[in-house]
Amino acid sequence: MAGRILPSQRHLFDIPNDVAYLNCAYMSPLATTVVEAVQKGAAAKARPWELSPKDFFTDSEEVRGLVATLVNARADDVAFVPAVSYGMAVAAHALPLGPGRRVVTLAEQFPSNVYPWVEKACAVNAIHTTVPRPSDDDWTAAVLEHIDDATDVVAVPHCHWTDGGLLDLVAIRAACDRVGAALCIDATQSLGALPFDVKAIRPDFLCAAGYKWMMGPYSLGYLYVDPRWHGAAPIEHNWIARVDSQNFSGLVDYKSDFQPGARRFDVGERSNFALMPGAKAALRLLLEWGVDNTATTLTTYTTRIAERARVEFGLGSAPLAKRAGHFLGLRFDTGVPDGLLPALAARNVYVSVRGQSMRVTPHLYNTIEDLDRLFACLNEWRAA
Repeated sequence: MAGRILPSQRHLFDIPNDVAYLNCAYMSPLATTVVEAVQKGAAAKARPWELSPKDFFTDSEEVRGLVATLVNARADDVAFVPAVSYGMAVAAHALPLGPGRRVVTLAEQFPSNVYPWVEKACAVNAIHTTVPRPSDDDWTAAVLEHIDDATDVVAVPHCHWTDGGLLDLVAIRAACDRVGAALCIDATQSLGALPFDVKAIRPDFLCAAGYKWMMGPYSLGYLYVDPRWHGAAPIEHNWIARVDSQNFSGLVDYKSDFQPGARRFDVGERSNFALMPGAKAALRLLLEWGVDNTATTLTTYTTRIAERARVEFGLGSAPLAKRAGHFLGLRFDTGVPDGLLPALAARNVYVSVRGQSMRVTPHLYNTIEDLDRLFACLNEWRAA
């Protein structure tokens, strides 16, 4: 990561000056250009007689290409999903998992990349193994200890959703290769804020919801599918995924062949006339900022917060070498105190609690004043 530090981009968002929103891991605000794109798309649906068959394809294909650019893939490798649970259901449906074989996930991992594997393991009499939280914050070493000759699938995030604990996916991919295991990644809490290169990591499936660090609308996500799985069966069969679906008058001439690449895995009604333009605007903004630049900038924010929290309040966190730079989980010795979050929210400072951590996740719309406001409020709360 060799990006430059960007100035605050708050002017691109409708965030009042007295609001310190430090909770992007919960849900990002939409930039005004994204809101305008969503509104324009919804207005187009209000006049359906002006929509033509090509409008079902144009925006979605452009978005597919933008997502591919973000992860250094081809557009043909990207599918649209409504949620990570859908994308991982596609992966679980496609990947082999035999009786007595193992699928590996993390302790306290977000459920969307756990439940599909639990169900698959139960269905085929396989073993679901949970990697315990490591006391030294080294998730990579902990995962590597659980990959063995019995492992068929490793299903993990790029960073842990509770505190940003980082996984070395290149090392985990190498371990998977040694035993012939598939690698399935939920990048919801990293994609857009942490560089990702599918050519370096080579995931079998990579999925991310678009409403957090990808700065887009809710209920639209993305699934990267390695080309060797392009021929797998989708979990639903809709008209737009079939060959020649652009020919509306010929849709009753049912086709057995699919559109090329990962398009067979697209969710039905992917051509959402409001959400897709918003996603396009958000992805253009991400690429304009540059993920390396975003990651570098957010690392400076979280490093500053972590140091002040340590010095002023004695709060711990995972060291930067073992967490994603855009993500910070602050740890209290006896757990996050009851009433702390409401007290901060009453002062227009917004963070969250996940697991045993107070999760502080800024973005480019934040300012140094927002960070100062957080600590001023923490001091007020402590003195109360």
